[in-house]
Amino acid sequence: MALVRGSARKLLSDAQTGLLTELLVEQAGHQWGQKIGASEVRSWLRSLPQLLSDLIDAGLGEVEVLLEHRLPHSPKRVDVILCGVHPRTGAASYVLVELKQWTKAELIAAELVSVAAYTNPVLHPAAQVRAYCQYLVDATPALADGHGSVFGIAYLHNAHAADIPTLLQYQPSDYGQLFTMDDRGAMVDRLRAVLAVDSDRDHARAAADEFLGFHHAPSKALLTLAAKEIQDREQFVLLDEQRVAYQMVVQAVASARAARTQTVIVVLGGPGSGKSVIALSLLGQLARQGRTVHHATGSKAFTQTMRRVAGTSNKRVQDLFKYFNNYVGAEPRALDVIICDEAHRVRETSANRWTSAAKRALARRQIEELIDAALVPVFLLDEDQIVRPGEMGSLTEIGAAATAAGCDLEVIRLTGQFRCGGSEAFDTWVARLLGLHQQPPIAWSDLISGSDDDFRVTSAASPTALESWLTTQQDEEGGTARIAAGYCWRWSDPIDTPDGRRLVDDVVIGEWRRPWNAREGKRVPDVPISDFWASDDRGFGQVGCVYTAQGFEYDWAGVIFGPDFVRRGDRWEARQQFSHDPAVKRADPLHFMALIRNTYKVLLTRGMQGTCVYSTDPETQEFLERMAF
Repeated sequence: MALVRGSARKLLSDAQTGLLTELLVEQAGHQWGQKIGASEVRSWLRSLPQLLSDLIDAGLGEVEVLLEHRLPHSPKRVDVILCGVHPRTGAASYVLVELKQWTKAELIAAELVSVAAYTNPVLHPAAQVRAYCQYLVDATPALADGHGSVFGIAYLHNAHAADIPTLLQYQPSDYGQLFTMDDRGAMVDRLRAVLAVDSDRDHARAAADEFLGFHHAPSKALLTLAAKEIQDREQFVLLDEQRVAYQMVVQAVASARAARTQTVIVVLGGPGSGKSVIALSLLGQLARQGRTVHHATGSKAFTQTMRRVAGTSNKRVQDLFKYFNNYVGAEPRALDVIICDEAHRVRETSANRWTSAAKRALARRQIEELIDAALVPVFLLDEDQIVRPGEMGSLTEIGAAATAAGCDLEVIRLTGQFRCGGSEAFDTWVARLLGLHQQPPIAWSDLISGSDDDFRVTSAASPTALESWLTTQQDEEGGTARIAAGYCWRWSDPIDTPDGRRLVDDVVIGEWRRPWNAREGKRVPDVPISDFWASDDRGFGQVGCVYTAQGFEYDWAGVIFGPDFVRRGDRWEARQQFSHDPAVKRADPLHFMALIRNTYKVLLTRGMQGTCVYSTDPETQEFLERMAF
């Protein structure tokens, strides 16, 4: 949904009187629930009148203009979308416009640009709008099937071509062409080539109505496309900071051997911000380039699933997926790149009770082993997803180890998220609900009041009602659903019965009884092994825990709060006596609270389309019902 829409002629009139900026600020507060910063207001004041004037001069005054349109299932916004009809075909035609106020900029590597106003490199604006176009088409079946044409331009209206010569080297395409103030005539010609001049106002409005009414399929699920990503070609569209992170790694790899320098790259981002998409895109690209590269995690479930779906039957591809503790005694910098996904799960040491005496003697701090393993070690992490004692993957720890090893350090922070329907509101709701935000909890309906957020949040009065809601969503909306819970019930081995081996119904809440997912190494007929609970269709019959859910996504998430985390008055209490997690319950009280809070954050942020919550504790249940309303 756009903040504001109208004909180019009407919006220019509003801009000239100051009304347009006031309306944008008002709608931003109404739809996004946030105050707009002065820099964004200045951007609207300086860029929009210029573009709208150019449209009028081009004879495109009746084109329908959408301002600040959010991409489907994404936190990203397109500055301007022009809606009209194509002069040759008569079909709907849409032009995405990225506006920049830059006066000088320099291309420093591939798609990365250095601009004096920014500390870190940013994406080439033509690459940025090109990715937006591709993402929009990928997420909109009607556009993918040819019901309307999509084009993209980047307009640096304050820049002379002589001041950005390297940016002009970017290869143009229908999805991404760059224009400066010197190219105004060429830009007008381009717009006239894809939007009919003096088109009928009703036709332009109808094209915009159709655009805003398009059905959007969910974002491409990570696991279903991993095979093509690794074996075939790049399948994921990386946006903004995601693409910057990707390009920085590619550039670091290209220069590492020549410069004989080692660069550690840390990518920070919350649940669903695209860390694993970046990891898989890098793995596929670097492997195709013939680089020596590994993907490593500290999660058996995640690594085994990647091997299963990304490697299929190709053993060579499967061997790209490793564990953090595979690098004890490894030859220093034997790899070009090691991609450490879910790096918050890095532990103090790789040695455990199964480690041989010979290897134990070689073991060092796990962070040091991972940094030494490659010319470019890449760590992708979310510090709020540390859920077990001994997990220590953080920017502070990695930065200190990189400095001690004499490495350069690059840090990239991902904003927004692409799981949970791309709902920034849900990110905020979860953080406030769990006390991870400076502001107090807020009811979901109050947070999204007046917005177009289509992520679903609800509560259930019982586990039976929660399961029924998930079943209904699967039947009516499609997709996958899972129930996950805090680790508050014992976890039995499967038992043998006259009818065969089966799981034990350990999770008992009143008359509702369900088993945990299968334990590691304990196979049960017609039940997925623990590693594949989240990705196997048969996983819906069991309750998952944080260790089988972390790193994965499904469409509909049901979350059961156990008695280990309860609401008392205006604060949460973490109660160790109710935890059945052998490792976590031994933590000191302060650390236990942080681990349990992070556990429920992980469980709440697995769903792509909706989340339903329930608590076994009456006071907490009443609180959740108010907050999920």
